[in-house]
Amino acid sequence: MTELATRLTDAERLAELDLDQLRQLVGLVDHDPSQDPFPVSGWDAVVWAVGNAVQTTHFFRSAFGMDLVAYAGPETGLRDRHSFVLEAGAVRFVIEGAVAPDSPVVDHHARHGDGITDIALEVPDVDKCVAHAEAQGATVLAAPYEISDEHGTVRLAAIATYGDTRHTLVDRSRYHGPYLPGYVTREGKALGPRTFQALDHVVGNVELGRMDEWVDFYRRVMGFTNMAEFIGDDIATDYSALMSKVVASGNHRVKFPLNEPAIAKKKSQIDEYLEFYGGPGAQHLALATTDILAAVDHLRAAGIEFLNTPDSYYEDPELRARIGEVRVPVEELQKRGILVDRDEDGYLLQIFTKPVGDRPTVFFELIERHGSLGFGKGNFKALFEAIEREQERRGNL
Repeated sequence: MTELATRLTDAERLAELDLDQLRQLVGLVDHDPSQDPFPVSGWDAVVWAVGNAVQTTHFFRSAFGMDLVAYAGPETGLRDRHSFVLEAGAVRFVIEGAVAPDSPVVDHHARHGDGITDIALEVPDVDKCVAHAEAQGATVLAAPYEISDEHGTVRLAAIATYGDTRHTLVDRSRYHGPYLPGYVTREGKALGPRTFQALDHVVGNVELGRMDEWVDFYRRVMGFTNMAEFIGDDIATDYSALMSKVVASGNHRVKFPLNEPAIAKKKSQIDEYLEFYGGPGAQHLALATTDILAAVDHLRAAGIEFLNTPDSYYEDPELRARIGEVRVPVEELQKRGILVDRDEDGYLLQIFTKPVGDRPTVFFELIERHGSLGFGKGNFKALFEAIEREQERRGNL
């Protein structure tokens, strides 16, 4: 077994996850970081810009079962915004809302609505990563720098990716504070049960004709590898179509499906996203759970709406034959609208929420893996038809 596969990230250790759990949760694979020009240990944080950080924080604590662990704002010297740090399992969200009218958070929210500004990644060597990225032509938004407080020192840098999204690169190996220097501990237990343990993947939507450009960016700049490709009939309905390719870090902790629209009779979900988000951005986050049934039951009770799956999906004899035996009766999946797919490595269960903000943009996926390393290819047609029904209700198909 290679070095990186035997080492947990700080977030994974704090979440009391082990390697076997991670193999099931997110499809972790063995990898040798010494051969990697841009080694990525795992996710660090997903940073959101929202219209009301106080209420969004409450939403994630109550509906998704996240703990409030740190805070920065006017009281701590961060004059232009509130910044709340939430954790659940190995997942960290940072929720930012503007206090000052001239805050950059205001501009981002005006352009995009509630959305993701930064997909921060934990790396063992910030300088090595930035040097490689710069040599490969990446836009460096922040050269390597350090910030310190009584808890230690964090080394950071940032590079640009699609749209207004960035990747902050974080080495917190010499830091033992609640999040970053400038943040204070703010304890607020989840207001409901935890619904997920890890982040499986983050999907990015880009403009027509630019998917391959961004796939090349992740391969060339960040040393990611191709995992999957979905084109043509795999990922089309009678009305709309898209193309998708998946890139992943060497250990598969970090996975980025990248979508672009394809020419079709009507407007695809990607076209709708690009129009209402105001350009490329992160479309959805897949949250890995060990019990998708319990998670869905709680989220529904908390008011989260999911895409509806028609009964015909579960009654299809081809589906029944393809999926074989899964851990729960198909009737239980049908009651909740949970999709199931199987590949040569195993199977997965998945379900998708409706958009969680005012704009029809960002949403969540819940995923429970049982050996499968895929993304539910067998479910794409049923999923997209469900999304199209929602688009039609909004008048955007």
